[in-house]
Amino acid sequence: MTTAVRRGQWQTAADVLAQVSRRPGITRAAVARELRLSTSSATEVTARLRDVRLLTEVPAPSQGRGRPTTVLRPHPQGPVILGLDLRQGSWRSAVVAVDGSFLEQRSRRHRSRRPQVVLGNLRKVVEQAQERYGDRLQLVSLAAPGTIRDNRLMQAPTLNWVDLDLETVTAGLGVPLLAGNDATLSGVAEARTGAAAGAGTALHLIVEVGIGGTLLIDGVPAQGASGAGGEYGHIPFGDRGRMCPCGARGCWDLEIDGRALARHLEEPAPDDPYAYTEAVLRRTDRVATRAVARVVTALATGIAGLVNAHDPDVVTLGGLAIPLRAAAESTFEQAYLTGLMTFHRGSPPPVLSATHQPDGPLRGAAALALDHLTAEPSVASWADRR
Repeated sequence: MTTAVRRGQWQTAADVLAQVSRRPGITRAAVARELRLSTSSATEVTARLRDVRLLTEVPAPSQGRGRPTTVLRPHPQGPVILGLDLRQGSWRSAVVAVDGSFLEQRSRRHRSRRPQVVLGNLRKVVEQAQERYGDRLQLVSLAAPGTIRDNRLMQAPTLNWVDLDLETVTAGLGVPLLAGNDATLSGVAEARTGAAAGAGTALHLIVEVGIGGTLLIDGVPAQGASGAGGEYGHIPFGDRGRMCPCGARGCWDLEIDGRALARHLEEPAPDDPYAYTEAVLRRTDRVATRAVARVVTALATGIAGLVNAHDPDVVTLGGLAIPLRAAAESTFEQAYLTGLMTFHRGSPPPVLSATHQPDGPLRGAAALALDHLTAEPSVASWADRR
């Protein structure tokens, strides 16, 4: 039997596994309904997945009369992925099972922001996961705060990094790397299982140091011709006289985070704009309140512009955008509504807080990795080795 034929036989099994990854805790009966499988076919397919250590089954809670069913769960000896979330001041990691559940989580502050040190520390995390899980570790998925193309970090202005090969994190270890922008990945998490779940078109924005985001169509991010789409922070919504670390002038990034707050407060530019924003939000004096209102106005006005351009069903906000909005809710609403085209104002797209806080990028990285892990070629390859 050829490899192509063998792999073709695993398509339905892959479809079942994909349902488990997107709907944790799903029952065998629900999978059968979703995929239009007969009871006997669902039983046969799940048995095959159990035999190759991809799924296991436990009794579902009793629902009264009717044929009992089972809940499909990851096999305890099944494949896992390692999710990594690189931030300006820290990193986080999680080992993730095929249903998206986090088996282990870790986090550390950067002792140095030199790229060779940070990437070296992430590589150690991969090595440790490989030592623990062996060939069960199938993929490493990395979220990073910058423009990424083909696993290269082209530019990360908040870290002052330029053109780095992220594959040094896994090089020589025999584990593939999947790297993506952190804001894009947090949007994936919201579209799959968060505040934007079920939306046909969703706009996700996250404020940390600057602002990033993504437009999602049916849960899939629109990433542009070279994979670098979603750099909303570098739209010239700001002062054209102000140079951004990215090399462009007038970037929105410079109007909506701690750097903008410091300018309005006539204070030195903060080394950690995220922590600085949190500190200003705790203040109650008039000067701080006015500074926050100016930043919130810039945030809401830009969101209105993106709504006019993209016409989303819903907008979701993550990171510091949530407490900034809450600190000046009426200011946000006024700036948002007056920035919309007239026909949008009668029924404006709702602006919702993200569900996955603060682990959106990590969950999004895991979600895209699980898309690969549960695809038919990956399922067939795993089964062949078993």
